Amino acid sequence: MSGFAVVYNKKDRLEIESMFRLIKHRGPHLSGRFEGKQISMAQNYLIGDISGNPDVVLAGGDTQVPAFNAEYQELKICYDGQMGNWEKLAKPVGEVDGLFREERLLLKLYKQYGNHMFEYLDDAIFAFVISDGETLFAARDLLGIKTLFYGRKNETLYLSSELKSLTGITDDIYEFPPGHYMDSMGTLFRFAELPKNPPKVLHTNLDQMLEDIRSIIQRSLRSRVDFTIPTAGLLSGGMDSSVINTLAVDLYKEKFGTDARLKTFALGVGESEDIKSARLLAEHINSDHYELIVDLDEILKVLPEVIYYLESFDPSLVRSSVSNYLISKYASEQGIEVLLSGEGGDEIFCGYIYLKEFPVEELFRRQMECIAFLHNNASLRLDRMNHCNSVRVVAPLISGELFRYVLAVPSEYKQKPDGDQKIEKWIFRKAFEQYLPDAITWRVKQEFSQGSGSADILPSYFEETLGDEALRAAQAEYPMIRSKEELYYFQIFTKHFGSGRAIDTVGQWIRL
Repeated sequence: MSGFAVVYNKKDRLEIESMFRLIKHRGPHLSGRFEGKQISMAQNYLIGDISGNPDVVLAGGDTQVPAFNAEYQELKICYDGQMGNWEKLAKPVGEVDGLFREERLLLKLYKQYGNHMFEYLDDAIFAFVISDGETLFAARDLLGIKTLFYGRKNETLYLSSELKSLTGITDDIYEFPPGHYMDSMGTLFRFAELPKNPPKVLHTNLDQMLEDIRSIIQRSLRSRVDFTIPTAGLLSGGMDSSVINTLAVDLYKEKFGTDARLKTFALGVGESEDIKSARLLAEHINSDHYELIVDLDEILKVLPEVIYYLESFDPSLVRSSVSNYLISKYASEQGIEVLLSGEGGDEIFCGYIYLKEFPVEELFRRQMECIAFLHNNASLRLDRMNHCNSVRVVAPLISGELFRYVLAVPSEYKQKPDGDQKIEKWIFRKAFEQYLPDAITWRVKQEFSQGSGSADILPSYFEETLGDEALRAAQAEYPMIRSKEELYYFQIFTKHFGSGRAIDTVGQWIRL
């Protein structure tokens, strides 16, 4: 987990300090700055205890941050991301394991392939800036899982992991588009885009598909987590988190012995459906289970802080983010530094209920539409609500290998017809039904905010407490406001980030 801030064609050295100070929560364990002729780069990390580690802390107390590769010491990299295929890429080029292994590999790929390096990053999520002190090369992954923003003032270019770093410096602010890179001129170039047509079906052997899906997900989990720092599972009781936690328990026992128990965490507003289902799954896998039960007052109390860190006013996203914020804060208080998440399963396996409204031949297009919302909507919850509590989140279902494979699975296996109904994520459920209780496997999909209970109480609360006239007046000036609940969140957002271009960076989900 990390965050960074960059000033290019710098005029004022103090600007990087104010930018960096606002994202210190993204990595309290290690930070550093690099001052080049044309650029200032500041990076922080959450990497556990680094005291006395010679790979990180040099004589005199200086740190090797931003990171570099000893073969190309003139290059520095600010980076936030995760590579599922690091081992596959590193071995042929001789990169060794250890701290900053992904940064070192990215610099080698950049040095060898330039802007063609992205051909090798099809199983990675990332946002980074590379510089030799005079030039700039910045990029963001295709799905936009890792966040990045940029702004301009006079002839200076600013980049940061979070919007809040920029709003105090300039009003000319933009979201860095996913699947793009930027050069020293500040020009953006697309390096990848979502497919417009479904790929050719790989095969029609269902048993082989089920085995392949299980193998890919297990491989993704193994490549992304090693339990070297305190790790636990986020457990909603839904299919996605249940699969990840079930597989993680096996890996945990493999590392620490058959009596070891993985910690799992669940949240609910009262005795919610999520709490009940998570409790069932925790008992099934024998995890060391923790529950956080909250009420409306506790949710209302944290809303301003949630929106500040989230940088959004979309109601569906805010509701679910409140739950994520509270449970990651609670897990952090228990000493957890990494949380395993089932995020991404709905996008990859077509889990959203509204997708049932469309005919099977339209499902691929609608799935791409759904995935295109990740970069400025759902992925923010994954990034922000854990980072603000200095917890790193790992989501094994967000895997390039899994994404490509499932795209080639026939649509009728994702939303399977069952009489006059459809079963969402059918092939995913089928792949893991032997490992889970039936009540989990065949539970109807619910958004996190629905299952945890926040979706039930927040809209009705704001409907009762805000007047119709206030909504109409706001909509006259800002037509994107769709409800009283959204108006309340919008007011908090503009208090923090203003009502200028920052509003344009907010992605609104297609349903309230």
